[in-house]
Amino acid sequence: MFKTVRGMRDLLPVDAERMRHVEQVSREVSKLYGYEEIITPVLESYDLLAAKTSEEIRERMYTFKDLGGRKVAMRPEFTASVARLVASKLRNEPKPMRLFSAGSLYRYDEPQYGRFREFWQSNYELFGSPRPEADAEILMLTNDLLKRLKLKNYRFKIGHTGILRGILDQEGMDEAKQNSVRQLLDKKSWEEALAIARDADVSQKCLATLERLFETRGEDAFKVLETVKETVQGYDGAVAAAENLWEILELVKDSGVKLEVTVEAGFARGLEYYTGMIFESYIPALDIALGGGGRYDKLIQLFGGEPIPAVGVAQGIDRIVLALKKQRVSPKTAKEKSVVVISVKDESMGKALELSDALRKSGLAVEVAVMGRSVTRALADADRRGVAYAVIVGPKELEEKKVVLREMKNRAQQTVPISSLTEAIFAGLK
Repeated sequence: MFKTVRGMRDLLPVDAERMRHVEQVSREVSKLYGYEEIITPVLESYDLLAAKTSEEIRERMYTFKDLGGRKVAMRPEFTASVARLVASKLRNEPKPMRLFSAGSLYRYDEPQYGRFREFWQSNYELFGSPRPEADAEILMLTNDLLKRLKLKNYRFKIGHTGILRGILDQEGMDEAKQNSVRQLLDKKSWEEALAIARDADVSQKCLATLERLFETRGEDAFKVLETVKETVQGYDGAVAAAENLWEILELVKDSGVKLEVTVEAGFARGLEYYTGMIFESYIPALDIALGGGGRYDKLIQLFGGEPIPAVGVAQGIDRIVLALKKQRVSPKTAKEKSVVVISVKDESMGKALELSDALRKSGLAVEVAVMGRSVTRALADADRRGVAYAVIVGPKELEEKKVVLREMKNRAQQTVPISSLTEAIFAGLK
């Protein structure tokens, strides 16, 4: 008997419905904020996907040569594909440009709770604005999405890659070593990160500054940023980065949106292309990020486009589903407002099909009992599958242009005129 490939999953109806619910709400939020949907290929050039991702992700990409001898890979994240599109087909579009995408991604990670080799994300990218209000929008959008999904107790971890970059650039550390430091910080390996800095012959001031920064975190965002600014005095780029993050968070605060945040000066994310604010969302009960993103102002240029500032976020659909299940938050399913139409006799089946068609046209999800079972067995099957209403079509009732309407949950039933059947069902669903 065949099994799924390791790290891949079959999503059965309940799980598929939960995933599609998160995706649907993600798409609704994209429209509310003016993000237009694009669809990019699952398969891309390896060189494109490897250009500015981390070494760890490069090693975990699904790569192969196609029949034309080209080295290709399955996308491990969306941003490189979107950046390629912006640098080519969308290069002359007016700015700002807001783009949304959703779909599956692939990484050869070790399968574990919340980490799969095939996973789903919804992705929001805002191109054209270098200003802090663009970053603030991405934070507010993420907050809005999690709130609409009825997730509770979620928080944001926020930092700014320019703080670390400003220090290490001034110390003359090359890009490759800086990337290694960021990779280690992403794994919370602070001592190893400091060891790379020592080996790079940075100053004692730099080492002392980094040690203090790695310990600087807290929930009072502006107090933490004051500490950061004091710590990085003399590193102009780092000071400017802390001030930029202050502006972003102040804009969010002034908007009236309340974010639960932890500002962490030593925070880093795995992807190499970030240039500004970075963040992740999470709930305390899960030790994995639900989503994350930040600013990347140089990526489009890398792919041959004009310099275009950009900021974005990827929401982990699978992980948000896990968080909702952990908190026992269940979206309303289609079954909770569905109808089964049961014909008592074969001669009533034509009418049953006619009624089912009319109910669907009114927006109801309708199944017809097609197994030839008795009414009792058909009702038991509908009850087992969580159908909300049953319409029983019998010859006797049809003579009076009526049907039996049964509310499955409380087993109450009534005989209703066919002309008012739709209204009776909708009244009960309110």
